[in-house]
Amino acid sequence: MSRGKFITFEGSEGCGKSTQSKMLLERLQAAGRKVRLIREPGGVAISEKVRAILLDKANTAMNKECETLLYMAARAQLVEEVIIPELEKGTILLCDRFLDSTVAYQGYGCGVPVEAIRSIGLFAAKGLQPDLTLFLDLDVTEGLRRRGAQLDRIEMRSMEYHNKVRNGYLSMARQEPGRIMVIDGALSRDAIFDLVLARVEKTLSQ
Repeated sequence: MSRGKFITFEGSEGCGKSTQSKMLLERLQAAGRKVRLIREPGGVAISEKVRAILLDKANTAMNKECETLLYMAARAQLVEEVIIPELEKGTILLCDRFLDSTVAYQGYGCGVPVEAIRSIGLFAAKGLQPDLTLFLDLDVTEGLRRRGAQLDRIEMRSMEYHNKVRNGYLSMARQEPGRIMVIDGALSRDAIFDLVLARVEKTLSQ
């Protein structure tokens, strides 16, 4: 049995990545493909508990190192329980966020050394990297407007922080153009999906 494909969706708040990942799931299911959608942090019981801690607005004392390591802990459990077994079964695995999020948010955003994040991240993910990453790029003001008033602990941070995150994503895309596809998040939902589907089909054919 051939190994499955690991496709991740990335972007800052309100960019539409969750919508696009669900649309892709439905399209691939309709085509009879073996596919599964998961999210980060979360996806399994232990990781969902970590997610609740990370996003709880009451946890104002959490420092950036603790935050970074909690994301890694949630990721390690998800990789062990779901990602590796599903890929070994030939599943097309769609993931709403992965290690690039930690590099962007805790690295570029919070100032945790990026190389340290990458090193710990490879350990947590057992060396696994996505076959394709779709980054939906959107102006942060527009993204937060789309999110509305119900913001979690990370979303409540300053505009300066969110701009650092966006610029971090763009920097990573320049460094890895073969893996990371930048898509204009200001396009219509259907226009974005056409771009997503074309690139995914190319990846699945390789």
